[in-house]
Amino acid sequence: MNTEPTKPAQEEEEDSRVRQIVDLGSSVVTNDHGTVHCLTIIGQIEGHGQAPSGTKTTKYEHVLPLLASIEESQEVDGLLVLLHTMGGDVEAGLAIAEMIAGMTKPTVTLVLGGGHSIGIPLAVAGKVTLMAPSASMTIHPIRMSGLMIAAPQTYHYFERLQDRITRFVAAHSHITEERFRQLMLSSGDMANDVGSIVYGEEAVAEGLMDRVGTLSDALNALYRQMEQ
Repeated sequence: MNTEPTKPAQEEEEDSRVRQIVDLGSSVVTNDHGTVHCLTIIGQIEGHGQAPSGTKTTKYEHVLPLLASIEESQEVDGLLVLLHTMGGDVEAGLAIAEMIAGMTKPTVTLVLGGGHSIGIPLAVAGKVTLMAPSASMTIHPIRMSGLMIAAPQTYHYFERLQDRITRFVAAHSHITEERFRQLMLSSGDMANDVGSIVYGEEAVAEGLMDRVGTLSDALNALYRQMEQ
């Protein structure tokens, strides 16, 4: 009995893989090491409100259920997260970071280009974290756009939200809360704002990332986790 998939079935499977890359920025590859799900987080992380037309976005309502399905899947052995993000919605980004950090499966995050703002919690959420030598991170206080009520309660909310981010980053990396706040409030790197810009080696020296590396390094780190 012939069990080989028919040509239409093969084409349908290939079309499904292409659609997954286009719609969700993710792909699944199986090799001698096992099955790896590769997820990209790019552009602006979109929250409850839609980003302006023409803006590249990562939508949290796509990523959260996808991460849950990866964690529950018996076919996927590991997750590789590729990051090139300008940041975006704070709570949406933090929600995705919590999901990645809470996974039991092997996870590796790799920052390529930039992992700015709320992208930093995402970058440190993996069990192993890498950053390309030319990649950068912008660490700054929370910024809000739109109408705000200038009341003590509003500023207290900002402060508590910023504390949540600081605690998460410190808990999932080797930087202290105090040092992260110092970088966040530094006035030496930006002409019209406070904050810090760190690059690959600097991020590792500060304890934000585990090491500098490229795609092959990230995959090797993931394979080692999958073999354990």
